Amino acid sequence: FRGKTSSVERNPAVPGTSGQTNRAIDVYLADDNLIVREGVKALIERNADLRVVGVAADYDGVVSGCAATEPQVLVTDVRMPPSFRREGIDAAKEVRSMFPGTGVVILSQYDDPEYAVSLLAEGSAGYGYLLKDRVAEGTQLADAIRAVATGGTALDPQIVEALVRPVLTPGGLSSAEELLLSLIAEGRTIKAIAAIRKVPPSVIDAEVEAVFVKLATGVSAGDHTALNRLRLLHQAIVDREEQGETLSRLLPSGLASKLRNASDVRIGETEKVFVTVLMSDIRSYSTIAEHADPSELASQLNTHRAAMNRAILGEGGTVMQFVGDAVMAVFGAPFPQDDHGDHAVAAAAGMHALQADINASWRAIGLPEFGLGIGLSTGPAAAALLGSEERLEYTLVGDTVNLAQRLQQFASAGETVLSSATRDVLSVQVPAEELPAQLVKGRDTPVVAFKIGQMTKAGTL
Repeated sequence: FRGKTSSVERNPAVPGTSGQTNRAIDVYLADDNLIVREGVKALIERNADLRVVGVAADYDGVVSGCAATEPQVLVTDVRMPPSFRREGIDAAKEVRSMFPGTGVVILSQYDDPEYAVSLLAEGSAGYGYLLKDRVAEGTQLADAIRAVATGGTALDPQIVEALVRPVLTPGGLSSAEELLLSLIAEGRTIKAIAAIRKVPPSVIDAEVEAVFVKLATGVSAGDHTALNRLRLLHQAIVDREEQGETLSRLLPSGLASKLRNASDVRIGETEKVFVTVLMSDIRSYSTIAEHADPSELASQLNTHRAAMNRAILGEGGTVMQFVGDAVMAVFGAPFPQDDHGDHAVAAAAGMHALQADINASWRAIGLPEFGLGIGLSTGPAAAALLGSEERLEYTLVGDTVNLAQRLQQFASAGETVLSSATRDVLSVQVPAEELPAQLVKGRDTPVVAFKIGQMTKAGTL
């Protein structure tokens, strides 16, 4: 579920929801044309479940406005001041870098697929692209806002057609060439197409080049559409292959760049690392889920995950995975970090602080609060890149990982429990209560751990 939960009072029941109470989706609107902007605003606010929380007319206004309001969805034009080129798309990407859960709907008067390719180059989840002259038709705009707020995609049919329609040159394309071109337009990499066809990537690479040559024939015949299509498709392939776009979406932060820069990293090979592992879990989550509205709970969980992600990344950690209400992160891998223990403790404090702020806003609107328990463990582990070239998973295994999971079970809401090894590597000691030695599952000898109460970012009680 995408988007952010905000301190918004509950709205009256929205028509068509069987009387259920829903909170409004906060929308930030950007367009340099005042008349268009006000018209779109009125169109949005005709819906009881949508609310415009701010407007802007240029790139700087969009970025600063979204930073201040943290909307669930940004609706923006493509071309705005200062250069009237693609400020809307650039601003949208900047907003998404600050708030990964924010949905984006681009409104454009251009059906050129170049803008859509630019927008969707890093994945389509949470993005929409609509043509301005069609947004007033039915509920298209409102439906798109709702879709991207929940991580969906909303593309105008004309844009979809432009993206996947093969370009016919004077000589025409064979059915096999049309299929190949369609796969490329869908964003499939050369390696992925080769896997589908069960042939070496070099064969697909040659076929793609041949199709491009054929399209170039159309260009020489004066076909401007063929030229534009050729340029866009070629750039999409180059971007995905050279920038590792697919790896960046599948792997934890930092690992994709490591793979691109280190040719000796191989699938299936393990790397010995010395790290601090963080495990967090929401206390009494099953009870909360039993009584909560599923849609509201999903929104809460997304808000929680986004905040935890910010706290971990802010300390140089790597988010390994989200599993239900649990978060697993590592400090010291995939890149070495000398003071990984200090950063892990600081991240845990930041996670508690952010969740406390979120809980205050939830409390004001009657939503259940999340009580966070965190476990930290330091020691050796084995890191491995497992899977295939089409689907990869970065995995961390070893007793250090298992111990972090066990220790978080000892932490009550607002507390962090760390292993003695984690406490020993800290450069600055924090006040902590030593717990009685006790056996944990998977260990033959008792474990000594230390409990830290609610902490500030500075590391004080």
